[in-house]
Amino acid sequence: MQTILVTDKYHPAGLDALQSSSDLTVIYRTGMSRAELLDVIPQAHALIVRSATKVTAEVIEAGKQLKVIARAGVGVDNIDVTAASRKGIVVTNCPSGNTISAAEHTMSLLLSLARRVPQANQAVKAGVWDRTGKYMGTEITGKIIGVLGLGRIGAEVATRSLGLKMRVLAYDPFVTEDRARQLKVELMPLDELLGQVDFVTLHVPRSEQTENLLDRDRLMRIKPGAYLINCSRGGIVDEEALAEVIASGHLAGAALDVFKTEPPAADHPLLKLENVIVTPHLGASTAEAQEKVSVETAIGVVEGLTTGHFPNAVNLPDVPPATLAEIGPTLELVQRLGSFLAQLIDGSLAHVHILYAGHVASQPTRILTAALLKATLEHVLGEGINYVNAPLLAEERCIVVKETRQLHAVDYTSLIKVVMGTEKGEWAVVGTLFGAHEPRIVKLDEFALEASPVGDMLVFSNYDQPGVIGRIGNLLGDAGVNIAGMQLGRRKVGGQAVAIVNVDSALSPELLEKLRALPQIIDARFVQLPEHNRSAVL
Repeated sequence: MQTILVTDKYHPAGLDALQSSSDLTVIYRTGMSRAELLDVIPQAHALIVRSATKVTAEVIEAGKQLKVIARAGVGVDNIDVTAASRKGIVVTNCPSGNTISAAEHTMSLLLSLARRVPQANQAVKAGVWDRTGKYMGTEITGKIIGVLGLGRIGAEVATRSLGLKMRVLAYDPFVTEDRARQLKVELMPLDELLGQVDFVTLHVPRSEQTENLLDRDRLMRIKPGAYLINCSRGGIVDEEALAEVIASGHLAGAALDVFKTEPPAADHPLLKLENVIVTPHLGASTAEAQEKVSVETAIGVVEGLTTGHFPNAVNLPDVPPATLAEIGPTLELVQRLGSFLAQLIDGSLAHVHILYAGHVASQPTRILTAALLKATLEHVLGEGINYVNAPLLAEERCIVVKETRQLHAVDYTSLIKVVMGTEKGEWAVVGTLFGAHEPRIVKLDEFALEASPVGDMLVFSNYDQPGVIGRIGNLLGDAGVNIAGMQLGRRKVGGQAVAIVNVDSALSPELLEKLRALPQIIDARFVQLPEHNRSAVL
């Protein structure tokens, strides 16, 4: 039985979806203190939050059984993603459930800014009927709007702006020209865009790259008399600079649904400006969005706990179950290659280079690399390594990981080459799949062979001289070790050679020393790999 802990207000339909499996139990407790949360979190295998609960490193450390932390919303600002990744915990969000509501709220703020609706409403309710021009608005038809960020919400805002007969300019360094043409918008560098727009609206995540994206300098680059709308995240705009730029008359006004610190202080400079409209983070606050987000998050958590596939993971490659099943044999192959080579190297691992060649280069290689690192680091760090924390743990240990793709593979449909380097040198192995499922090593360093990377193996290098294999066979036989298979590789007669010998039982340290003592042996290692499939993600 696995436990799901929900700590923020949650839609009843979402709670029903969480209780769809008899193998899961739900604890629904809102408004907990820090101490209460730390007391209950050790029971949880999954934690679902919205924006109220702050999932700090302390909370994550206390969640000894946590597999997933799910944010029922778009951002994950209130979750320490790095701490979760280090512990191997998947962090997910729900990027699509509130898309329409957030886009519609943006448009409502845009229209309210253009026609000064909140100010006029407030005046009439205060008994002032003023039609002399104080609340004179501006038409938006024919005006230019700049959309910063063409993700789900930004794209919906662009579509609605076009429907209002506005010209749409967009800035998004990750969007292609083809996508821009599909949306009927014009891509433009940020600084160039700012100088042309009558309205600018923000739809980018908050990150190190977007912190104060619109600082004082960029705010002054915006076309004089323009309006700014932020329904994205606080901290993307320098709020003090924005207040000054509006007060100076350079910008005509702004509408903000989000602030860097929420709620903003009572003396916040933007709250004192009449031509600034503010709402209390209402972008997703519609009945429809609340239900969609809650249900979609719940379905994702249940799927993750029951199948190992976590939709919308922010710290794990999101691979659909069908694709995961398709690449399962390749996942097993890369893990076997990583584990195999990790047991051969000498010294501290400094770099890992993975080359994906042929058909495998078109597969989701990010998760393949995570799988390889997982298998590699298990030999250094022991248990507790998974696809989530393996890349982060490698980075923390200053292991340089390089991934390369190549469209064509020589002699095979697909090849995966792994090179590991330490202060003592480099080791390389090349693998492929025979048929659809059988992993094979087809090259060790520069020696071609065909070996099955399964179970117990003796791996040795030697000088190619008569009698070497016989002597090794005698030593193995005398120790009661049966040979299941042997693959040899050499470059030339009498030169250096390598061999991978599959054996039916483990080799003792004493037997390894006897093998290494043979005059023709350069090195000998015992490698252990699992017999079973190891392609599960978590």
